[in-house]
Amino acid sequence: MTKQVASLIFPKMGIGCWSYGGGDYWGDQAQSDVDAVTNAALDAGINFFDTAVGYNEGRSEQALGIALKHRRQEALIGTKTGDINPATLSKQVESSLQRLQTDYVDLYMIHWPDPKYPVDEVFETLIRLKTEGKIRAVGVCNYGHKQLSEGLSYGIPIETNQLCYNLLSRAIELEILPLCQQHKIGILAYMPLLQGILADRFKSVEEIPPQQSRFRHFRPDREMSKHGETGAEVEFWKTLEKIRQICREENQPMSQLAIAWVMAKSAVSCVLVGTRNTTELAKNLEAVNYVMTPNLEARLDSVTTPLLKEMGGNADYFWATRIQ
Repeated sequence: MTKQVASLIFPKMGIGCWSYGGGDYWGDQAQSDVDAVTNAALDAGINFFDTAVGYNEGRSEQALGIALKHRRQEALIGTKTGDINPATLSKQVESSLQRLQTDYVDLYMIHWPDPKYPVDEVFETLIRLKTEGKIRAVGVCNYGHKQLSEGLSYGIPIETNQLCYNLLSRAIELEILPLCQQHKIGILAYMPLLQGILADRFKSVEEIPPQQSRFRHFRPDREMSKHGETGAEVEFWKTLEKIRQICREENQPMSQLAIAWVMAKSAVSCVLVGTRNTTELAKNLEAVNYVMTPNLEARLDSVTTPLLKEMGGNADYFWATRIQ
């Protein structure tokens, strides 16, 4: 299954490459596993790979470039930068092209909004690079309703918006998603498993380690928390238990239903799933082939809506301030 967004055709699932190249957050990642996942994904028709300058200090791009060296024409590559200074943006794109061992990037994205730089100047640079053939399409990540509206007011051709979206993180449904639909901007959904929480890895809320419990769902005194909000731990765990019960009734693994639920949303163009090895890829591919009934989708909507109402429409699950 594929979905066309402006000039690009996305598979329903893409490969999130944050772990590639290895780093502090995800630990070591062997190049042999990157090669194996990349080739197996392409063989299965999964041809979109999402990386970033900031993923492991550029090593993710480098590892992906090595893996795709002989199959570049089969792949869609998306990369992004958080440093959007117009004065240095061209050099950043050139550096990404070198690490990826390619002459062009299919989708180049702004990783996070940055009010320090004029929106029109940033996008003028990206559009010029598109005209030069170094970028096929321009997208954004983590842009809220206000930020996206500002970009659109300049007539900027934004093709995609990459956002956190999963059963436990549905904030984009309230304002951002309708705006994207109105302007035919594709949604690239990241963290469909909320970094393993929706893979049913934890049996109590206190088991969830600092990396995952830094999100807005959790108390502000958690070790890596930066959001400063009260959190919604009680409703969060209650919701997770309800999802777990539905999975038992359906006799399906939570990870499969969680990914399939995001894929079932018509506004979503592609679901980005972090995939470290071919075993994980095989499990994730089961979700691609799983047919979610409207009734099951509605049940999952229903049990997760109370958490959405408690947490509201703030789609920044990390800092609570950067998506506006």
